[in-house]
Amino acid sequence: MPDTAAADLLFRPVTELAGLVRSGELTARELVQASLDRIDQLNPSINAFVDVFHEEALAQADTIGGDDPRPFAGVPVAIKNNRAVEGKRLTLAAEFTGDFLAPYDHNVTRRLKDAGFIVVGTTTLPEYGILPTTETRRFGPTRNPWDQSRTPGGSSGGSAAAVASGMVPVAHANDGGGSTRIPAACCGLVGLKPQRGRISLAPEAGHQFLVQDGVLTRTVAETAALLDLLAGYELGDMAWAPPPAEPFADAAAREPGRLRIGMTTKPPIPDAPIDPGAVQAVQDAAALLESLGHEVIEADPPWGDDPSLLETFTASFGPAVCSQIQLIGMLTGREPQASDMEPLSWAIWNVCKNIDSTTALLAEMQLHGVGRALITFIAQYDALLTPALAEAPVTLGTIDPLDDADPLGAFRRSGEFTPFTAPFNISGQPAISVPLYQRDDGLPLAVQIVGQPAGEGALLALAGQLEQAHPWADRRPSL
Repeated sequence: MPDTAAADLLFRPVTELAGLVRSGELTARELVQASLDRIDQLNPSINAFVDVFHEEALAQADTIGGDDPRPFAGVPVAIKNNRAVEGKRLTLAAEFTGDFLAPYDHNVTRRLKDAGFIVVGTTTLPEYGILPTTETRRFGPTRNPWDQSRTPGGSSGGSAAAVASGMVPVAHANDGGGSTRIPAACCGLVGLKPQRGRISLAPEAGHQFLVQDGVLTRTVAETAALLDLLAGYELGDMAWAPPPAEPFADAAAREPGRLRIGMTTKPPIPDAPIDPGAVQAVQDAAALLESLGHEVIEADPPWGDDPSLLETFTASFGPAVCSQIQLIGMLTGREPQASDMEPLSWAIWNVCKNIDSTTALLAEMQLHGVGRALITFIAQYDALLTPALAEAPVTLGTIDPLDDADPLGAFRRSGEFTPFTAPFNISGQPAISVPLYQRDDGLPLAVQIVGQPAGEGALLALAGQLEQAHPWADRRPSL
């Protein structure tokens, strides 16, 4: 297959790729080989992958014929390296984990494999998934395919860079404060944070307050199809979202009807600067929504007045990070040391040691109140429109986890870069980043749309209508 054809192939929708394999027009080996060749060509500069499974992926592809009944048989996919792939390194991009080999598949990995996807590798993330940029001491910086001096976002930065550059057609992601939506916005992709409890955290956890798994794709239809695949109860889950009335793919393809949509550019963090491009994107999106028949109203969300919100979020997010570190210590039989961690991770670890259980539970209870107030406010609208980011994808080194002088400064700077995403991890409701526009320099420029609790179907329908009115899937970085 010519190089140009192979590169074009990997920008096609996963349903179309699966159809090519099913029809015999393309073999699974040819499709997986195209992905591996693209990774070999681009990854040395982009640095999106932790590990690539060349021989295994091709061996699996050779077992797939056109009569394979699985819906995505032969399609390559990548897994973020904070979810287990059986027999492969699970590093969380941290030196402390060493080369721990996962003895099982995480729920998302298993479901993707069961649907016929072939895992070609695992992708980079910031250490322990803390930051909205992907630069680590262990694996180095991951670069944005649109401008390699800039971040692809985080924490699912490797997955976003891999999809945006056409190394894989889709990739796994997860989101504890924006970690799917932020890299989607940085790299010109669709990034949905589903409803809390929609996708099981099995087998490690039965429930988690802030984090939800998902995918990074180019189109709303692909996001909806993969949500149908990944959603649902797993034995032993402590909490789960109610099942949808119809498949998400069907809902996404439907006209949303006339909606009442709130819009805001008011930052959740007091006095956080919002650049003019982000403001203009929301205004342009509002005008587009009005042209589609929706009512758009200026909204005043219950945020931006409490300077302690970031500290309260940290008091809940920090222990969640530190529980990962403690678990790694239990699995490896080691005690965390400063030399094992980046300065930011070590600082959070030490902050956590001074947070007793009562303080941590109180912080989570306070966040419950924030989330309930936010859901109550948004209930007057069908959806809320906000910027996805407060500024363009920052240059590498802007948010530095290796800064010994002020390690927690990176966490504070993160809030200024991405103030609009974390509130909806607190409230748990679905939110999606869609890459409607481009900046003057060609960088992607996204908006965020927030839906009602358990309302992914309606949210996907609205995002799909915007995509149809102002398509983005054919945009590609110059590589």
